[in-house]
Amino acid sequence: MPTSRYATPPIPFATEKRWTNWGGNQSCSPAFTVRPRNEQEVLDVVRFAIREGLPVRAAGAGHSFTPIVQTGGVLIDTEALTGVTGVDTETHRVRMLGGTRLTDLGDVLWDKGLSLANQGDIDKQAIAGAVATGTHGSGIRLGSLSSTVRWVRLVTGHGEIVEIGEDNLRELHAAQVAIGTLGVIVELELQAVPRYHLAEQITYPSWQETVSGWQENIANHRHYSFIWCPHNESAALYELPTPADTSMVDRCYTKRYQAIQLSEPDQIVTAEGARRDRAYRVYAGGFMIPFHEMEYYVPAEKGQDAVTAVRDLLLHQHTDQRYPLEVRWVKGDEGFISPFYRRDTTVLSVSGAPGTDYWPYLRDMDALLEDFDARPHWGKIHFLTPDRVRRIYPEYDAFVSVRRRYDPNGVFLNDSLRRLFG
Repeated sequence: MPTSRYATPPIPFATEKRWTNWGGNQSCSPAFTVRPRNEQEVLDVVRFAIREGLPVRAAGAGHSFTPIVQTGGVLIDTEALTGVTGVDTETHRVRMLGGTRLTDLGDVLWDKGLSLANQGDIDKQAIAGAVATGTHGSGIRLGSLSSTVRWVRLVTGHGEIVEIGEDNLRELHAAQVAIGTLGVIVELELQAVPRYHLAEQITYPSWQETVSGWQENIANHRHYSFIWCPHNESAALYELPTPADTSMVDRCYTKRYQAIQLSEPDQIVTAEGARRDRAYRVYAGGFMIPFHEMEYYVPAEKGQDAVTAVRDLLLHQHTDQRYPLEVRWVKGDEGFISPFYRRDTTVLSVSGAPGTDYWPYLRDMDALLEDFDARPHWGKIHFLTPDRVRRIYPEYDAFVSVRRRYDPNGVFLNDSLRRLFG
């Protein structure tokens, strides 16, 4: 987009700077890319965009695989908006700036006697982005990061700073998962928990062994998840260490964790597969090899049948696909467009190899899981239509009403989001 027809932003900027996500499947060239250093600069940039008639999107660490960041207008890089701004050790509440990376929270919270209740496989995301898309870990009694949001401070499409807290639950439930459509989150408050250690157990059961222990494993572990492998090379695609003398075909890389308290440093164990350490150190991780991921959520009571059906799809129809199937669990919550809205959930994650035609496989999986009342992850590949979104989210109209209140002119919408929520 040519920039000569616009005034210049009130803070340093770059023009025609191409943005690309971590997975390499989404990119855009905004008219302006800005990197605000504080709340006032975010406010100034949004007001500039409103005056110039430019759309605005915010970017964190780029770990989404959908076009939710794409814009030809103003892209706000939140990397400099980082840091914990307050900790209440009595209520276990913690406030932080929206660009704060998950990986930067562990030490700070631990020193205050706190931990996040749960985290996912990756800890490189910006907290505002992780919350906006419903990012989660695994544990049937544990909600997503979004479910722990108790207060947000954001710059709206009116060019104003507003706060949304527990005294206004309707707006808070809209803000907990909003894909950046209410405004730019500059600060937020999460409910943390007293700090804890985790004991890890990694095993490699067969599919039949996994099925036979299905309910027991879900119920009896703080965190339980598994990664089912259709091929021997599947585990390596997610960089998972496996025994050299064990075939991983139709076998699961299984993770079990229990909360414990340890004496440091003598009781800390860092051996892969049997770690006993601070929770955030055990959660800590990420992936070095890019992939393109699709993640769908089905009611927990339908989980075993859904996972079995996807296994059959890989074994009999899409035998060329090498990536494994990851299965996790999440407690239900109250976010209006949270994938976990009012239902405990089984999570099914699959991936396609960059540069390959994985679309027939992903479309077949989408069609298969639609029959299980699936809701997709907002930050991962999906095939949602406006009618389908309305059908699977009972509070869709309430969410859109709140969105329009905070951004009536669609400043924070791009083409993809306007189609679903405009």
